[in-house]
Amino acid sequence: MMQVLVFKTSVKNEMEILQLKPKLNKLIQRTDSWNFDLEDCDRILRIESDSVKACCIKVELHSMNFECTELE
Repeated sequence: MMQVLVFKTSVKNEMEILQLKPKLNKLIQRTDSWNFDLEDCDRILRIESDSVKACCIKVELHSMNFECTELE
């Protein structure tokens, strides 16, 4: 079942998204998707997936020195 995960992040620009792209693509399957909304004050990361866990996303972003908090 497809779930939508939404995170508040500290990602600031396209260069940082490019840094994260290989990690995010590795975590999610081909049928899943992710995107950032940098115009939102919370710099939202939105993931549609039926397999990835929120804790895995947080660990990966934290490992690259980005803040990441799951939103309800």
